[in-house]
Amino acid sequence: MLTPTQLLRAYLAEIQDPAAAAALFADDGVLELPALASMGIDARAQGPAAIEKFIASLLVNVPDFRFQDIHIFIETPDQAFGEYSVEASVRSTGKMYRQTYAGRLVAERGKIKLLRESLDTLAAYRAFSKDS
Repeated sequence: MLTPTQLLRAYLAEIQDPAAAAALFADDGVLELPALASMGIDARAQGPAAIEKFIASLLVNVPDFRFQDIHIFIETPDQAFGEYSVEASVRSTGKMYRQTYAGRLVAERGKIKLLRESLDTLAAYRAFSKDS
C-alpha cells in the first residue's frame, strides 16, 4: 500500500499519462484547484474517469506539462503536503506557463481521496489569456 508521499510523487511523475495518474485515485477521489473558481473555471474532477479526462484536456493545450522541483514538506499517516513547479508552453497562446503549485493530498487505503492544489492565479491568467 502506498504512503501519502508515495502517492503524491507517483501522481506528479505520471502526469503525462492521464490514465496512470487517474488510477491512483479512489473511486470517489477528488482532484480540485479551488483557486481557479475565481477565474470562472470549474477545476474539480471526481472519480478516476473524470480525473483522467481533466488531465488529458490540460495536456492538449499544454503538451509539455511536467512537474519538477518537487519538495514534500509534511507527511502524516494519511496526508502529504508539497510544492512543485511547472514550466511549459501553452499551445493556444504561445506563452510560457510558469507556476508553483502547493498540493495537499489525503490518502485512504493506499489511494488518493483528495488532492487539493493551490496556485498563482495571476500567472495562470497571463499564460492562458490571449488578452495579456
